[in-house]
Amino acid sequence: MNTHEHNDDVIRRLSRIEGHVRGIKKMLEDGQSCDQVLLQLSAVRAALNKATKILLEDHFDNCVLNKNKDKALEKELMEFRKTFDGFLSLK
Repeated sequence: MNTHEHNDDVIRRLSRIEGHVRGIKKMLEDGQSCDQVLLQLSAVRAALNKATKILLEDHFDNCVLNKNKDKALEKELMEFRKTFDGFLSLK
């Protein structure tokens, strides 16, 4: 089992997301307005994106970089990480 530095944070985030999704389901069952439901769905998507970003960063740092022993490759990987971080920050 892979456990990374931010595993507990991601698990907490997923638990909040799970509760949020249950709340959205209840909103639909109660006949809440579409715009409010869509706003909440957007918030869930953003929360999932943040959890994904954290997990990807942990994977990169702990599974990719730490297994690498080549310093030249490490420099290239860090450049890739900067580019990838920029891509993940796009909205």
